Amino acid sequence: MTTDATSRPQHIEEILSGLDRYNPETVSTFQDYVQSQCENRTYDNMANLALLKLYQFNPHLTRDETITNILVKALTVFPSPDFSLCLHLLPPNSLIEPPIDSFAEAVQKLHTLSNALEEADYPHFWATLDSDDLYADLVADCSGFEELVRLRIAMAVAQAFREISRDTLESYLNATGEFFDGFVKNICQWTLDGDKVKIPLNKENEAITTVTREVVKIEQFSRVFKRAYEQPC
Repeated sequence: MTTDATSRPQHIEEILSGLDRYNPETVSTFQDYVQSQCENRTYDNMANLALLKLYQFNPHLTRDETITNILVKALTVFPSPDFSLCLHLLPPNSLIEPPIDSFAEAVQKLHTLSNALEEADYPHFWATLDSDDLYADLVADCSGFEELVRLRIAMAVAQAFREISRDTLESYLNATGEFFDGFVKNICQWTLDGDKVKIPLNKENEAITTVTREVVKIEQFSRVFKRAYEQPC
């Protein structure tokens, strides 16, 4: 899945680069593009934010399903701030509790998932996702949603650990048995060692001792010494 403009269609690039990004007539084009991202596992945050901004200026053109799809796609690129950026372009009443309508309920449920990911409470994320059929409906349009999130979790684990217990990692990835083994060995390229999973050294999980040296010259204290001698007895 891409997280940049490398796969952005030319007609979308032209809209984003010109004044047409503020033209309400482009809403349907952006909506189709969101659907394409969901189907093809691509991601274009700039285009999605442009659509949400158009919705702000043209509320009558808003399509709730497209907004929730944008939020779901943003979940698949955590820990980036994309979900929060999208959230700030939604109507303020979207997060009023209790939810005022079905759309607000959907937004708040996705916000709950986002919070679990931000807090690295991955078991809670999976448990929440499985707790209500509405979650399944919300992520249904996003092809490979669970796989994409699982990959992101694995990336976060690789940045924090050199070794992790199998049980803990299974709960993080919501995976067990042969599926877990295949994911760890073939996708992540990690090593299974009994009840441990060993992660190769990388620049994020390497423990590096940092020594801070501060050079202080006596001249820097000259004014202090001078004032001390000038104080009356």
